[in-house]
Amino acid sequence: MTGPTGEPAPRHRPRQRKQVLLRLDPLVYEALARWAGDELRSANAQIEFLLRRALAEAGRLPGGTGPLPRRGRPPASAGPDPEDPVAEP
Repeated sequence: MTGPTGEPAPRHRPRQRKQVLLRLDPLVYEALARWAGDELRSANAQIEFLLRRALAEAGRLPGGTGPLPRRGRPPASAGPDPEDPVAEP
């Protein structure tokens, strides 16, 4: 893929994801998991979505924060995954 000047478009390197332990009331988690399923997200992605929205609404989302990772499989232009047993040769 090329940019407007004909040069290759810059690739954004994914940032290291921070792992955190989160303890939730089981009923809160079940409600969150149902909501996430309704929006085709994992519970983890739903938590991050809600936290980002709350930070943005409070004016506390850092300016350098990247976009949420895309959901689903990577685009076909990324090439086949050699570890994917379903991928065609």
